[in-house]
Amino acid sequence: MSLPIGFTEHPADLLTAGPGFSLAEQPTNAAPGFSGKKADGADTLAARAPVIAQLQEQLFAESRFGGKKSVLLILQAMDTAGKGGIVGHVVGAVDPQGVKLTTFKAPTDEEKAHDFLWRVRPAAPTPGMFGVFDRSHYEDVLIHRVHGWADAGELERRYEAINEFEAELVAAGTTIVKVMLNVSPEEQLQRLAARLEDPTKYWKYSPTDLDERKFWPEYMEAYQRVFDKTSTGHAPWYVVPADKKWYARMAVQEILIKALGGLNLQWPAGNYDLAKERARLKDAVI
Repeated sequence: MSLPIGFTEHPADLLTAGPGFSLAEQPTNAAPGFSGKKADGADTLAARAPVIAQLQEQLFAESRFGGKKSVLLILQAMDTAGKGGIVGHVVGAVDPQGVKLTTFKAPTDEEKAHDFLWRVRPAAPTPGMFGVFDRSHYEDVLIHRVHGWADAGELERRYEAINEFEAELVAAGTTIVKVMLNVSPEEQLQRLAARLEDPTKYWKYSPTDLDERKFWPEYMEAYQRVFDKTSTGHAPWYVVPADKKWYARMAVQEILIKALGGLNLQWPAGNYDLAKERARLKDAVI
């Protein structure tokens, strides 16, 4: 697959959390692999929107004729990192009838009575669907580790359960794209302050965001452990610099386009006699 305009290297190759990956060494304010500026990034995002839209439509169309493929985008990040922007500007470019967005909030009492994956399994995308998890089952090994809600043994069990669960999804035809939007604490503070200066963004602010900031080092350690334990060959993690929102959106779009492009999607031929139906149309004039 050729590189999109403005890229010298593909972000999927540059941003993978592979063996030896160190989150502490990753820049948050960079634009890896992209030679242009903010305006160029906006142009690239717009120009590539029809590409991801067509691929998603082909994914959906294939499933109408027995196709088993699906895609699951998992978004994880600290607050204000831009998950909503990815959903709006990247996923928002595709046909909404083929998208299933799930936002995992704090578990209910019923959900707490079951294993942590109990509420996640039904949300997995069915054939033809583009699933999006805005936060996910990874909360159960991130916040639970930071606040000590699960001990070391239980956390290890959960890492293994996550890997098994994701392997099952992949075996059933789901391509998993896991993205951590890597924002700096300085940028997060600016974004939180901006929410308190704009009446249209008051609703986005939560006092608990400042409370969780106090645990920033612990969260970074928890994310590092997640990458060490769950960035696998069948479901790798991509760590995307997020201080530049325009770059993060463009990079995630390209990672998704590459994932969808690797599925060898085809337009279905239909389950009817094409010549016969064309002939019938000639007699269908009312």
